[in-house]
Amino acid sequence: MKRFKNILYFADGETAPSPALHRALRLAETNGARLTLIDVLEPLDLPNDIAERLGRDLREMLSDQRQQTLDALAAMYTGDDTLVYTKVLFGIPFVEVIRAVKIGGYDLVIKSARCPADLSERLFGSNDMHLLRKCPCPVWIDRPNAAPHYTHILAAVDPMTPDQESCDDQVMALASSLSGRESASLSVVHAWELDGESMLRHGRLRLPEIEVQQLLQGAEGRHREKLATLLSRYGLTSGDPAVHLVKGEAAPSIRQLAERLPADLIVMGTVGRSGIPGFFIGNTAEEVLQTTQASVLAVKPRNFVSPVT
Repeated sequence: MKRFKNILYFADGETAPSPALHRALRLAETNGARLTLIDVLEPLDLPNDIAERLGRDLREMLSDQRQQTLDALAAMYTGDDTLVYTKVLFGIPFVEVIRAVKIGGYDLVIKSARCPADLSERLFGSNDMHLLRKCPCPVWIDRPNAAPHYTHILAAVDPMTPDQESCDDQVMALASSLSGRESASLSVVHAWELDGESMLRHGRLRLPEIEVQQLLQGAEGRHREKLATLLSRYGLTSGDPAVHLVKGEAAPSIRQLAERLPADLIVMGTVGRSGIPGFFIGNTAEEVLQTTQASVLAVKPRNFVSPVT
């Protein structure tokens, strides 16, 4: 976690300190990092005549109000106060945050999950999902009721992804570092499937069961070998009890394991093996993010290019 030296905290309208803010403050202090608290005011939705008469003054009043709130939140920082900044921006929230990341060279965005009440079964709201999909740097979104320290961290990896598109080393490095800093347990999950297994068992191309089993053993062996190579760089083996090589669809497997452990935080990549230009999030990541109740630290491949300009 020492790698983070320029952290952006997106307040997203909050007026009181959240677990995510405390986490950002603690990380910045530990790392001696620069920390910027940002909030974004959206365009005012007013009738034209009201906007012409009061728009500028109202915008300034709202900006001053948000600035005072950010300053009060920033005052909680107990480290070098020359490294803490606050800023109010105007526009579409996720767009302005991503632009700030690009301009300011931030290496981490932290915020508290914020979902509308009518979507209470989901943890992440619209701004959260846009940032997870499109922000070029790692995005850490914390549950509103998260504990001060995590007890169990789950790293979700896919060692079958081509090296230039892989996030696995970032995921493992961050999860390992964070588990040490938080004195938390670390588990690793990789889900695998035999392509076309259903057709090979039941379709027109049905094979004898012994051949299907041989194909399954071969597929599992290839996944285990790739996983072992990745884990060896972090002092783990594929036979470690904390390593879960699971047969099944990736998203349900990750979600179910996270619930069973239970995991406070999932560290994962959000761009899968799509090979499609402009495809900003993998199907597995999308499904996990839509259904999990754990906090998430999401990373992109190093060659990821954000669509936000």
